[in-house]
Amino acid sequence: MPILETKDVEARCLKGGSCRLHEEVTPGFKHGDAVVALNINPPTHTRLPRYIRGKKGIVDRDHGVFVFPDTSAERRGEKPQHCYSVKFSFLELWGRNASQNDWIYIDLFEDYIDKI
Repeated sequence: MPILETKDVEARCLKGGSCRLHEEVTPGFKHGDAVVALNINPPTHTRLPRYIRGKKGIVDRDHGVFVFPDTSAERRGEKPQHCYSVKFSFLELWGRNASQNDWIYIDLFEDYIDKI
């Protein structure tokens, strides 16, 4: 597994660069797909916010393919996959007293969501 050296961070990820991978990975979701955030509690690193676990949302956009941070942080490989912007309603997240006109967009890796 290639390791991003400190000296390469600025060129690869800063000053307008991107950490997006240029690999062909078939997306599992598309704009408009209804999804649910998985309700998982791994004992190791995750970027899946606890407050959206088990909540329903809608895929808004596909950001492309990136290294999956959960496996990368544990040195278990890059596991390239798509990262999606998923739209969740305030009602879904915080209940009937929340604003019915407000939404939050959260970037989620493919391994964090499932189709409804």
